[in-house]
Amino acid sequence: MANERLRDAMLRNGLVPAAIAESLGVDPKTVERWITQDRMPYPKHRHAIAAMVRESATYLWPNALSAERSAEVSKSEVVQIYPRRGAVPVELWQRLLDQSSGQIGLLAYAGLFLPEQNPRWVETLRMKAAGGAKVEILLGDPDSAHVAQRGADEGIGDAMASKVHNVLAFYKELRGEDNASIYFHDTTLYNSIYRFDDEMLVNTHLFGTPAAYAPVLHLRRLPGGEIFDNYVSSFNRVLSHSRAVWPED
Repeated sequence: MANERLRDAMLRNGLVPAAIAESLGVDPKTVERWITQDRMPYPKHRHAIAAMVRESATYLWPNALSAERSAEVSKSEVVQIYPRRGAVPVELWQRLLDQSSGQIGLLAYAGLFLPEQNPRWVETLRMKAAGGAKVEILLGDPDSAHVAQRGADEGIGDAMASKVHNVLAFYKELRGEDNASIYFHDTTLYNSIYRFDDEMLVNTHLFGTPAAYAPVLHLRRLPGGEIFDNYVSSFNRVLSHSRAVWPED
């Protein structure tokens, strides 16, 4: 049985078996067997190939690790747990953004606190997009029932929809940047997700509690871990059902 994930990832990155073989110092026929027969490379080769094709090793070889080992690695993906979002150091948000170079994703109902607490936030996002990073910001549709319900649950009524409009006023500076996209989603969020390449802050949601007072997980992706990639998958599912705020751009 062929490894179609590996084959597709190689094609997308313009790689042929001979090029991978030369880079790893193995026989091209060995690479062919990894693809056509789904043979399992050594761990060092799996990690090297994953870096070449810009995919996780667990995506390319989902059966490489036992369930016990995967659970052990996943626990190590948790860098820190904060009892509430307000306990996350302000400088950590900016440091994670400053260090990002490839993928920046923000999923929230509003996330107004970010540009409000940091005057450099939006300009840094714009510079990252201009430098080639992919910036995707998913905000709750202010006219959606889910945003209205979240406002009601927190006891702030229409203020939640107003927060979305307020944060959008900050992000208008990103309009026209080829690599920056802003979307409205109509989704019940169980977490707000803030991704910076292979690190992430996940703000859990508690019923009737403002997000600022709910716990935050600081995650860092590890080969073989599942937690980080599960949140990435959740982000992508919301993205797939979202609409562009400025579709004419």
